[in-house]
Amino acid sequence: MKRHIPNFITLLNLFCGCIATVFAVMNQLEFAAVFVFLGIFFDFMDGFAARMLNVKSELGVQLDSLADMVTSGVVPGVVMFQLLNMAQRGGWNLDLFGMHTEIGLLPLSGFLITLASAYRLANFNVDENQVSSFIGLPTPANTLLVLSLPLILFYQGNQVLNDIILNQWFLIGLTLVSAYLLNSKIELFSLKFNNWSFKDNGIKYLFLIGSLVLLLTLKFLAVPLIIVFYILASFLEKKV
Repeated sequence: MKRHIPNFITLLNLFCGCIATVFAVMNQLEFAAVFVFLGIFFDFMDGFAARMLNVKSELGVQLDSLADMVTSGVVPGVVMFQLLNMAQRGGWNLDLFGMHTEIGLLPLSGFLITLASAYRLANFNVDENQVSSFIGLPTPANTLLVLSLPLILFYQGNQVLNDIILNQWFLIGLTLVSAYLLNSKIELFSLKFNNWSFKDNGIKYLFLIGSLVLLLTLKFLAVPLIIVFYILASFLEKKV
């Protein structure tokens, strides 16, 4: 019975991703963010449960990636599409089989995040080097980066921040950087702890404490800074 517990938690991640997708398509991005955060929490807990119960399996690995493909692949792509759609005025008139619609071509580039996430997740499943660390930015971290934008825009932004976030060239640049980081060769540490020693995990502890301070002081604006902090801390850990 216990071997099914991690898979059930993974399915909760997928369920949250499905709900987040619905909200993202409806352009209710703040509600999409809530369910994405919940899905990422379940994504963390399924691996934790598998290690605690010692019931890791190949099925669980594959199921985890399939769930992440929705929560941390489809949803950020739709959110970036919506942000680009808000940034761009006007679109392309499309007539197809007697049906007519208007669609922006530029916003479709947001789905590069979805494509890059799919490639990363597939590569992660066959890459035996990503056991104790990550190569490239994990999809949940990238998703948090993308989902932080509408939250900053709606709840924390000032006119300067709003103008930046709703600048189509900024969004396209971020999409390209995001797609690159997901599949880059940058080695990043995992937050899995083999022991609780500060000597062995000093950089990780400093990262967690620093991230907490940033969240308490800057709220949603802290998320992009934490991603940058994560990359820099990983470089520092490698040097140390």
